[in-house]
Amino acid sequence: MLVDIFARRYEGVQLRAAFEERDSRLLVQSFRILAEDLAPYYLDGQENPASVTFWTTLESSLSREFGMKELSQHWSSYTTNGRLQTFKNTLLSVCEKWLTQPPAGSPDTHLKERLSLIELGFRAKETEIAAMNARDISDGEKLLASLTRPGLRVPGNPEDGARARRAMRTKAFQTAVDELNTRFRQARYPLNYHNGFIQIVTDDLVQIEIETPFWSRLAARQWQNVDIDMKEALDLRDSDGRDPAFYAARALESTIKIISDTKGWTHGKERGAHNYIDNLCSKTNAFIAPWEGASIKDFFTHVRNPFGHGAGSSTMPSLTRPQTEWAIEFSMSWIKNLIRRM
Repeated sequence: MLVDIFARRYEGVQLRAAFEERDSRLLVQSFRILAEDLAPYYLDGQENPASVTFWTTLESSLSREFGMKELSQHWSSYTTNGRLQTFKNTLLSVCEKWLTQPPAGSPDTHLKERLSLIELGFRAKETEIAAMNARDISDGEKLLASLTRPGLRVPGNPEDGARARRAMRTKAFQTAVDELNTRFRQARYPLNYHNGFIQIVTDDLVQIEIETPFWSRLAARQWQNVDIDMKEALDLRDSDGRDPAFYAARALESTIKIISDTKGWTHGKERGAHNYIDNLCSKTNAFIAPWEGASIKDFFTHVRNPFGHGAGSSTMPSLTRPQTEWAIEFSMSWIKNLIRRM
């Protein structure tokens, strides 16, 4: 199974030219968040079956993407009293040994590959949390919630208790994400984890004011296409790929269509983004003001449309780097604002 990893997405973008103490520190800190807070291998002195599966899958997926049979040795041996003894390493230790190895080649590749492990681990846990919150509360969860543990206070109703436990797990994951992003900033890495991916950020203020609240609003399943297109826009921007603004505008268009559909304003005669914008700014619906609708229409007319059609014999349209960043920030800001109004 193909897996999208950080090292491949940013293969052509240099992150680091040398391997320094801050790089080693970041890798260890990030791994400890994963190994100690999100997927501890042992629970009450015993192997945690869920964590065994987690680390087994993580090691298998990543080694396959790198074309390796294993990240590091699965089996080790030692000699005692002249006899050779062998034992199998836990997949946690296999991953840890590989992650903490010193660079043997390019420091940039070394770091990107190890950040890929962190990314996949966080993505797996985020997927697990999302699946948990999406399904109905099971009898097993109710039973577990009814059992009191020291330091854990749950409501008397088992179903309320199960919800409380889910909320605790969700909050614990978000706390881990916040710490990871803080560790990136401490190490002076222009990176941010959100919605399953580590991506490059270009401006701290934009990150705090626009991007972080933006990604948090796309957590619900209905915004999945918006999330995919905006991530594509950022990846193309960071790798100097073609037309990142087009994907940002497409994410904005999807948002407008989803809102129109959800509100019951879509009538089936729409022929393009402008008609969907009209649904939002009509006098009857008044979801956005006419001047706001005009602003978004201008954006589609002058930024999205030239890239959505063949140039023919005309000059191929292009945007400068500042214009591209503005287009992405414009789209993000409007998407965040529109979703907040729902």
